[in-house]
Amino acid sequence: MNWKRLSFLITIMFAMSIFLAACGGDNSSNSGNNSGGNGEDGEETLAEEQVLNVNIKEEPPSLHPGMSSDTTSSAVLDQVFEGLTRVNQDQEIEEGMAESWDVSEDEKTYTFNLREDATWTNGDPVTANDFEYAWKWVLDPENPDTDYAYQLYPIKGAEDAKENDGSLDDVGITVEDDHTLVVELEQPTEYFLELTAFHTYYPINEEVTSENEDWSLDQTEDYVSNGPFEMTSWDHKDSIEIVKNEDYWDAEEVHLETINMSMIEEESTELQLFENGELDWVGDPTGSVPLAAIQSMKDNDELEISDRAGLYYYSFNHDEEPFNNENIRKAFALALDRQSIVDSVTQGEEKPAMALVPPSMFEENEEGYFEDNDVEQAKEYLEKGLEEMGVDELPTVHLSYNTDEGHAAIAQAAQEMWKNNLGVDVELSNEEWAVFLDSLGEGDYEVGRMGWIADFNDAINFIELFESVGGNNYTNWEDDEYKKLVKESRTELDPDKREEILKEAEELFMDQMVISPVYFYTNLYAYQDNVKDISVSPIGNIQYKWGYITEE
Repeated sequence: MNWKRLSFLITIMFAMSIFLAACGGDNSSNSGNNSGGNGEDGEETLAEEQVLNVNIKEEPPSLHPGMSSDTTSSAVLDQVFEGLTRVNQDQEIEEGMAESWDVSEDEKTYTFNLREDATWTNGDPVTANDFEYAWKWVLDPENPDTDYAYQLYPIKGAEDAKENDGSLDDVGITVEDDHTLVVELEQPTEYFLELTAFHTYYPINEEVTSENEDWSLDQTEDYVSNGPFEMTSWDHKDSIEIVKNEDYWDAEEVHLETINMSMIEEESTELQLFENGELDWVGDPTGSVPLAAIQSMKDNDELEISDRAGLYYYSFNHDEEPFNNENIRKAFALALDRQSIVDSVTQGEEKPAMALVPPSMFEENEEGYFEDNDVEQAKEYLEKGLEEMGVDELPTVHLSYNTDEGHAAIAQAAQEMWKNNLGVDVELSNEEWAVFLDSLGEGDYEVGRMGWIADFNDAINFIELFESVGGNNYTNWEDDEYKKLVKESRTELDPDKREEILKEAEELFMDQMVISPVYFYTNLYAYQDNVKDISVSPIGNIQYKWGYITEE
């Protein structure tokens, strides 16, 4: 079957499952300046019922700030918790639980002054001790599933405590009093205030959680949080309800009273509910627009599309043949036609990826490290790999992905390309998200679909992901020279020299073709006309704090 026929059949397959109709939303930025229901004076009129209905697709794997490492979980956590800082709608750092901070002249010591009126949802005051407890909980080697512990490594002694049996007492976190937290860094870290807005840095109420280690597994009186919203129900694998936290320090800026988060995996169902007015939002960053609907919605100016600092890729398991062979990995990577995938399958104006770091961070990665769809070179790599392995042909290869219409369509395209270009049979399989992550973590796969979205605007997000085996690195690959470069980048104070080091690390990574990049993400979504001020960032974070509903 040729590629054009395959892409046509994929489109037909999705088109049969949905009804394409006009949808709410327009082509302006969703920053609150789009028109809505107006009163007689021409100003927007708030709807009497401030209820927002969204889809998060699947069960969050973890709603513990120190254990979460996925976008579904963080989409919930970012509403119900708050760190020392917060990224606002203009993508600027602003005060969160800290009302101010001071930075030493050498930029290695931060003194945070916490709000005296900040409270947990159970009425307890939020104190500096809650931050120290939360951060050291993540750094404690006895606590498993803390994949994001490395986000705390800029703090003095943090990596030593987690990785090298160092003492937690030596970590550079000092509680001077209930409302003063002093943090010492290993070296100046220009993005540290962005890190303190990230969920791994959220506080945890020690008094409550230390008495119930399962506090984050369900919505009970022990699930206490400190953000603009609080969770009131969690019907597992079905829905989550969060409501306005009336005791939040900035509650007067919060207009939404209730947010209903459904877990609908079928993209066609998500769109139908949106068209029927039962959902207020369709698509990224928590849901998906069906592939077959994208072109029609684009033609009708119903979609918001913007670049997103993220990479869609196929992870190779380096512990499994044949992907422990570098030439085989290169053959599979070069045999993909990424431009056809983004033009005919995903259709969301994504950029073909031939690199690890998005072009928004490294501009030259618009071109990348190899030619897209270089079939002749791919065949040469395949022949070299087969010779090195001492075999004439490869056995059937297994490609796995988490259950999703879009992932399935991309996998089918890759399957066809690898068959046509390399003569390799590929078997597809899919699993529910949490089960899929477990399979990858246990090394129970050959090629696996993965994606990575930046946590803040710095290339280190992507480079340090593969620093060592474990955490969010499912490849089972690590390299001493790569580790050395990553560590050097953390101590280099000259921005230009630091960027050179990170690019050298990326070049080493791509030369070994540790993964097969596919494309750089875009944000793709639509919303009802009366939904205002929902902030979606270039790294794919969504915040409902400033959102509101107007009269239709």
